[in-house]
Amino acid sequence: MSASPHPAVRTVHTLAVLLDLSRRARAAATVRELSFLAVNDACQLAPFRQGACWSDDVGVDALSGVLQPEANAPYVQWLDAVARHLTSAPATETAGLRTFDREALPAALAEEWQAWWPAHALWVADPPGAAAEQPQPAPPAWLLAKDGPWTEEELRLLQEWRGVWCHAWRSLQPARPRGVRAGWNRLRAHLAPRTDRPWWRQHRIAWSAAVLALLCLPVRMSVMAPAELVPAHPAVVRAPLDGVIAAFHVQPNATVRTGQPLFDFDEALIQGRAAVARQALLTAETEYRQVAQQALSDPKSKAQLALLAGKIEEKRAEVDYLQEQGSRARVLAPRDGVVIFDDPSEWIGRPVGTGERILRIAAPEDREIEVWVPIADAIALPDGAAVKLYLNASPLAPVSGELRYMAHEAVARPDGGHAYRLRASLSADTDHRVGLKGTARVQGDWTVLIYWVLRRPLASLRNSLGL
Repeated sequence: MSASPHPAVRTVHTLAVLLDLSRRARAAATVRELSFLAVNDACQLAPFRQGACWSDDVGVDALSGVLQPEANAPYVQWLDAVARHLTSAPATETAGLRTFDREALPAALAEEWQAWWPAHALWVADPPGAAAEQPQPAPPAWLLAKDGPWTEEELRLLQEWRGVWCHAWRSLQPARPRGVRAGWNRLRAHLAPRTDRPWWRQHRIAWSAAVLALLCLPVRMSVMAPAELVPAHPAVVRAPLDGVIAAFHVQPNATVRTGQPLFDFDEALIQGRAAVARQALLTAETEYRQVAQQALSDPKSKAQLALLAGKIEEKRAEVDYLQEQGSRARVLAPRDGVVIFDDPSEWIGRPVGTGERILRIAAPEDREIEVWVPIADAIALPDGAAVKLYLNASPLAPVSGELRYMAHEAVARPDGGHAYRLRASLSADTDHRVGLKGTARVQGDWTVLIYWVLRRPLASLRNSLGL
């Protein structure tokens, strides 16, 4: 058996390892190299079986024996939970080194300790208050675990190595300005009263006057709301009768002429009802002739002639009505324009009732802006208020318009909400087609900036407090 090395030799070897690690830390070009050095090569200084490098913003960014940790791995998530628990718990050592075991963790984390770690662990982080003394954020902490307990010699070596490593880590961080406290102190010093100046030349008075003047600046009230280009005066084509649509002769957005066929109803039902009505008319006429012959010899039969004559007229009117319905089974375009409706396949075979809207026909140049203003954003809008529509398809070329009318009552929107409907006529012609959607900006009357800023918060406060 080989004899254990002399304590002096062991000390020299340990110092050599510390110097080598320090040299490699100073030569590291990236933070990733430093993190890899901390959780892998540092085991030569103080032997450990598991190591991890953790920071509050990134989480676990380095693991011993792993080139790149997987953030969604169960082990990595458990390490992150352990580190966050240790961060929130008060440290007992001023040097930032804390030994712990599974008893120091909550029950949920302690149950998984045996699956991931050996018995003894060490938390290595900056001492309390050290982060406030540095302009950069706090360096990542280390989580180290080994089978045996940690010795005082190992803790001192890790403390020294931690100081060298943190110095190298801070040298790789970009410089950043001091925190909020320093800025707040400079602001307080700037606004502090000065005895060598009169009150009207004090900085706080000048800044207060500037803020007050800014809040009193006149601005226009405005509201942003979803909007769409819609036909201004479309011709609405409705179902002229009860029936089932059999076929469409046009496609959506097609251009049609006056009198051009649009769609047909299924005539089988109409023709069947017309045939039944004609047969009923023939039966009524036959019955009338029989009674008229009997009336020549039977005076009592003359009283039925008037009743039968009325029945014949009733059946004849029904036949005329059904024949007219048959002529209306083909629907024609009432005007020239572009056809606006949904997919024809959604209508074919679908029963419709009389008066149900099927499609619209609009002239290509007959367009206007339809805006849906939410109830909470409703403001007073004068006639002719400026409206600008920023289309999703062309956000850099807004469509301008002037307010034509605003609904007095909120109505249900297609998406289920309630809003006020606005219509604005276009100020100039546009090439954008009907149906394009976007966001409209509607300008109201002039007001001061402070009211423009505080209008919504004040309204929410009144609704909450009932004032």
